[in-house]
Amino acid sequence: MADTNDEFNSDKKDNTCEVSSKAEQLSAQVVSEGTENVRRAIGSGGRLQSLDFYRGLIMVLLMMESSGIFSYLEKLGVGSRLQPIAEFLFSHAKWHGLHFWDLIQPGFMFVAGAAMAFSLYKQTARGVSWNEQHCHAWRRSGWLFFWGVLDYAVAGDHLVFELWDVLTQLSFTLLVAFYIFRWKTSRQLILCAALLLLTEFLYRYTGIEGFSAPFTDQHNFGNFIDLVLMGKTSPGGWVAINCLPTAVHTILGAVVGKWLLTVSNYKVWIKRAMILGLLLLLFGYFLDGSGMTPIIKRIATTSFTLVSGGWCLLALICMFWWIDIRGHKRWLRFFTIVGMNSIFIYLFFEIVVGDWLFDYSQVLIGGLLSLISVPAMLSSLIASLALFIFQWGLCWWLYKKKIFFKV
Repeated sequence: MADTNDEFNSDKKDNTCEVSSKAEQLSAQVVSEGTENVRRAIGSGGRLQSLDFYRGLIMVLLMMESSGIFSYLEKLGVGSRLQPIAEFLFSHAKWHGLHFWDLIQPGFMFVAGAAMAFSLYKQTARGVSWNEQHCHAWRRSGWLFFWGVLDYAVAGDHLVFELWDVLTQLSFTLLVAFYIFRWKTSRQLILCAALLLLTEFLYRYTGIEGFSAPFTDQHNFGNFIDLVLMGKTSPGGWVAINCLPTAVHTILGAVVGKWLLTVSNYKVWIKRAMILGLLLLLFGYFLDGSGMTPIIKRIATTSFTLVSGGWCLLALICMFWWIDIRGHKRWLRFFTIVGMNSIFIYLFFEIVVGDWLFDYSQVLIGGLLSLISVPAMLSSLIASLALFIFQWGLCWWLYKKKIFFKV
């Protein structure tokens, strides 16, 4: 999410046609001329279309969820053979296990790290000093933390302080990834291992009374830290200390982004990234299958972090091969339009849609359709689709007006 095209200050200097043209030029150079020209193109403002698509895909899926489309599909599948499929695709695992929807937030963090690698390379190519980059990194994290806290600041008729939003997590993980960006890959991966080992130690060996069960909801170390920081725990089992293990997702994104900018040929990048992704999957599933550390997304266990990171890596490889190498670009703009204002649309559907517009649209459209005897379930779906189209149309309007909110 954090990218030079995602800042909160409205920027009308970018030309949308120029953005698309540079993205297409960069994809062509990846195929025909290797990564040297990729580095030149990125330094002059080019974009990697697969990364733009990945970001946009995540935001479109989140937008569909906020519009109620997935909830409708889940209700439609209740009591049928489709129910477990719908639950796997559109909801988080209740505790132990991995669903497709559990990969959205790691993808969010992973893409942010990859985008940061490209952003830092662009800044360096334009002569931006490290001190200036450092100040920008802190400013970006400050804004992300602010908006993350604001997202959950109102509960009913009173204010609350909560640190479970993905933006507050991202404000920390991006700083970690920034500070180690210039390290060698081996040192970056060693730090990833250290963060996971630290998390394992804290959950297993701190021995705090009432919170010494490492993988039990409401009785683990993460719940204890939440009580210290916020005076409460999440009913859903989410914990703020997830920022430690999920920093690995952002670091992995930065690592593979940096690889693409430094290896001699894109085939080398694919091979290297695929090996890393498969190793992460193998080790993560081994930890889960052996019973050492179960896959639990809500407390970001080591096995979950490794497995989700591996899937994110393989997903980017597939998108890179299909879009940038094979040149399949049909329907890309549908997704990239949303991804180019990802911070804005995330806050819009979290705050405006979640706290007001969803209920309003369901009542308004449902009431109007009831006048012509449209069934309630169908009315709900129509209202959800209308809300999704409205949000996508808002992103399209911003795109056409060359307004890109950045942080």
